[in-house]
This record gives sequence, C-alpha cells and structure tokens, in this order.
Amino acid sequence: MMVLQSALMLVFPALVVTAALRDVTSYTIPNWISLALIAAFVPAALVQGLPLPLAGQHLAVGVAALLAGMVMFALGWIGGGDAKLFAAAGLWLGWPAALTFVVVTAIAGGALAVILLAARNSILQPLLTTGPAWLGRLATRGENVPYGAAICVGALVAFPLSALAPVF
Repeated sequence: MMVLQSALMLVFPALVVTAALRDVTSYTIPNWISLALIAAFVPAALVQGLPLPLAGQHLAVGVAALLAGMVMFALGWIGGGDAKLFAAAGLWLGWPAALTFVVVTAIAGGALAVILLAARNSILQPLLTTGPAWLGRLATRGENVPYGAAICVGALVAFPLSALAPVF
C-alpha cells in the first residue's frame, strides 16, 4: 500500500514538471497532461483517505481555477494549455494551498517575464538564437511567455500544503 501511495504522490510533481518542460520547449502543453492529472486525482484521494467534504473542496478549487484560467485565456494573458494545467493543479492542491499556489505562480510568472525580456533585449540575444530552436524561440523578441513553467513552480511550492501531500 505504501508503494502505491508513493507512486500516486509522484504523479503530480512529475506531470507538472513535464508540462513545464513541454511549454518551455514547444509553447504547448498537451491535453493528456491535464487529463492525466485529473484522472490520477481520484485514486490519489482514495489512497490518501481524503474525506468526501475535503474532496469536494478540492473539486471546488479546481472549478474556480478553471474559471479563472478561462478568463485569463480570454484576456490573452495565458494560453489554453496553461489554463487547463492551472485548473488541474488547483484540483490537486485544494484549499488553503491554492492561495500559495496563486501567489507563487504570479511571482514566478513575473520573474520569468522579466528574465525573458532581459534575455530578449540583451547582448546575449543573438547568441541565444543560435542555440537549439526552442531556446531561440524563448529569446525571440515579441514571443509569448511559457507560463506553464510558472504554474509548475507555484504547484511544486504549494503541494506540501495540500491535503494530498504525502506524509511519511
């Protein structure tokens, strides 16, 4: 039982890191990542013994995160994959970890934007564009910010505060 519990608790960090890496290298977050997070939530909640009212709170946070993500997508602030990842992470994190998630994600997103702006407007920019294609795209002026990386940072920082966080 401990092995199953450990394996299920590794799903969340592994998938949000995968999403971040895909977003940074391709500016896309495949739907399967968010769907896998949603699907893995149920067995993780069962193995962790999450009470039904608390599972309902997690679901409410996930729905609220989805609505917020849809608004941010409609405003052009984030991409569709980012919005789905934000919602799936919210489902796993629940309340009150969601507050840390939102704050850290916003700070990480701002820091990422500043770093990319600096890289895109520095003497290093031409050098960066001669590297791998994904690095060149990151260094290209006017290109978007792969916000999945910020969502990953926020999710990983907030996960230990979640009711689903492993207790060993």
